[in-house]
Amino acid sequence: MDDARFRKYRRKSVSELRPYEPGEALEGVSVSAVDTPKIGGMIARNPDNHQDQWYVAEEYFLANLEPIEN
Repeated sequence: MDDARFRKYRRKSVSELRPYEPGEALEGVSVSAVDTPKIGGMIARNPDNHQDQWYVAEEYFLANLEPIEN
């Protein structure tokens, strides 16, 4: 469904993510109703508020994010 109200934006910040561990308790982690946490998924957090966390599906992660070399 195409909705003309949506515009494309590029992120300006760095994301913080870690791998999802199968079977871990996801209390305090937002998970979209369309996602089923599984191996390959990631847990993201707001760098300014570490209590704000959400699950990122593997497909989205691979298509949109890459590691930053230290």
